[in-house]
This record gives sequence, structure tokens and C-alpha cells, in this order.
Amino acid sequence: MHFGYSEEDESFRQEVRKFFNEHAPADISRRWRDGVHPPARDDIRRWQRILYERGWGAPHWPAEHGGTDWSALRKHIFMEELYNADAMDYGWQSTQMVAPVIIAFGSDWQKERFLGPILRGDEFWCQGFSEPNAGSDLAGLKTTAVLDGDEYVINGQKIWTSDATIADWGFFLVKTDTTVKPQRGISFLLVKMDTPGITVRPIVSIEGGKGLNEVFLENVRVPKTHLVGEAGMGWTYAKYLLEKERTASAFLYFNKRELQRAKDIAAQEMVDGVRLIDTPGFARKVAEVEADLMALEWSVLRILSEEKSERNLDAVVSALKISGSEMQQRVTQLQMDALGPRAMRFDDHSEPHGDPVVDENWPEYIGGRTSGYLIARASTIYGGAREVQKNIIAKLAFGL
Repeated sequence: MHFGYSEEDESFRQEVRKFFNEHAPADISRRWRDGVHPPARDDIRRWQRILYERGWGAPHWPAEHGGTDWSALRKHIFMEELYNADAMDYGWQSTQMVAPVIIAFGSDWQKERFLGPILRGDEFWCQGFSEPNAGSDLAGLKTTAVLDGDEYVINGQKIWTSDATIADWGFFLVKTDTTVKPQRGISFLLVKMDTPGITVRPIVSIEGGKGLNEVFLENVRVPKTHLVGEAGMGWTYAKYLLEKERTASAFLYFNKRELQRAKDIAAQEMVDGVRLIDTPGFARKVAEVEADLMALEWSVLRILSEEKSERNLDAVVSALKISGSEMQQRVTQLQMDALGPRAMRFDDHSEPHGDPVVDENWPEYIGGRTSGYLIARASTIYGGAREVQKNIIAKLAFGL
């Protein structure tokens, strides 16, 4: 594979870089860099509105719905520069998950009602897929929705629901038919989160964040008009949602930015008068991670360039998920190694967002690193556990 950026692509990169440098609010970027999760609603809304006013609120949407119609390579450049600028990349449940499903399968009323508020950052969404006994295997979900006149009545429980405490709406997978095979009886419903019968209970994660939640639904009544597409097609729509951005599971941009952050830390930490990054032992660790991350990046670029491959694409995506999630753990571990005893600092994100303590003993680059390392322990579980991904590869790539 021969790959290079054209002059037009490089010019586009400079345009994007200049915009982020001039318009990304420093206070929001600092809180994002420090790993506050979930971000404040005002931060999400303010940054999304800035992107919207520039015409970049949802680069991957079709132009007729407010997107850009950029090529896959231009979107890649945009995301690289966004992460390099420490600008916020949030609200995926809204712009990159539910919105593409509404665009592809929703009614005209649903498109008119929901896409504009999502694009402007006026409304936030959460995803109600996983259940206590149905995580990576969504076919086993038990939450039901029974049609009663012009409304569905939902009963059940969801878990690991990111951002449910700040979301205005949720998109839920529910069983609308228990008489057919599991995948065929699932439907995709849009539910207002302040509907009577919904209870949200935060789950405090290991780094102190409250972005994860349990959601209990007891006789929750939802208008039939909030059903996306056809009843019983939710499994198909969910697969479309998860496959829409095939390379996202690699977390390439996060991994590249956090590796650079580890190198920056190591360039400032000293060992016996020598910069840590210049010591042979640490330099070897960096080289090993950097080589594997470069291989991951080229794998992503092959998919973006639509390079022909004899491999099953779904199996390749699962391989990217494994490599990308393990890489998140490796780059954050490298940061811990670079910080040494300073890694003992822990920013409690269960408290209101405040300015971190910065002095000669606790430089600014320490903020959020330990909490980022801790939450990265879950990266090989969420979005499809590593073991499940390996089973997919075994079946699709090797016929086992």
C-alpha cells in the first residue's frame, strides 16, 4: 500500500488546525484533558454549538442533513487535529450513534424533530442496550415493550448506560415480540428520559466518575411514533449503528494523542539528572508501543482507503477493537511509568468541576493521568468484550 496526503489534504489540515487553535475554549479543553466524566452539559453544548456554527457539527452526516460529505481521509485528518488540539470529542451517542440510524431508517417526522437539536447541541442522548444478563450478547435482552393502543409500555432494566444522568433522550433496544427468535423480536425505540416510570441510578466508576448508570423502566409509556423503522428490526438497526464507523473501535486518535502525552511527560521527568525519555529502558518501552500503534494506524488507513482484502471485514473490525482497546491500556500504563511516584495523585471526579492544584511538585501535565489509566482498564470490556471479539474472529476469519 502506497499512501500519502495530497497538497489539498495538507491545506485542509492547516485550515482545521487553525480553527481548533483559535476556537477551542481553553477551559473546556483543560477539563477534557483532565478526564472529567461526564463533562458538564454546558461544556458539551458550548463546544457543539461552535462546531455547528462552523458547519462541522457532524462531519460524517450527509450534507442534506447538516453534514460535510467529506471523504474518509478528510474525516481522518479532522479527528487527528481535534485530538492534537485537546478539543472535546464527546456526544457520540447523539451525533454518531442514534443520528445515523434516524437518518437511515427514521420517519420524516423523526428526522425533523431530532436531527436539528442533536446537531446544535440542544439535546443529549444515551444508549440503552446492555442489561445485567445481556452485555456483549444483546440477543439475550429481557426488557419488553408491549403495544397498548398508540403507545408502547416498557418494563425492564438497562445497565452501563453512559450519560443517562445528563441525557434528554435515550435510544433503547426492547423486546416487542417474544414468540420469534431473539434477534427478530427486538425493536428500536426513542424514549424521553423524564418520562414517568424511569429511574436512573449512577454507578461510580473506579476513577470516581458518574458517567455510567443503571436505568430502571417501570410501565414507561412511549408513543408509537417513537419506534424507529419497523417493529422487530431493532437488531438490524443496532448492527448498522455499530458498523457505521468501522474504525472507531480502534480509538486511534485517543491512542496517538495519549502516546504523545506520555512522551511529553517523560521529556520533563528527570532520573539522576537525565530526562526519562533519554534513558534506554524507557526509550525501549516507547519504541515498542509506538511500533504497534503505527501498525494499528496503517490497518485503519487500509479500511479508510477501501483497500481490497481477502479477510472478512467484520473480523478485521473485531481485530481493530482488540488492538485498539489493549493499546489504550498500554499508552496510559506508559504515562504511569513516566510519572513514577507522581502517579499517586488522584483527581476525584465525583466532586464538582474545579481547577486542579498546580505547583512545582504537581505540574499541570499530571492532571487526569491516573484517572485515565484506571478507566482504561475497562476498555477491553465495553463495546464488546475482548473474549467475544476473539470468538468473532475465530468464526468469521478461520471458520472455527
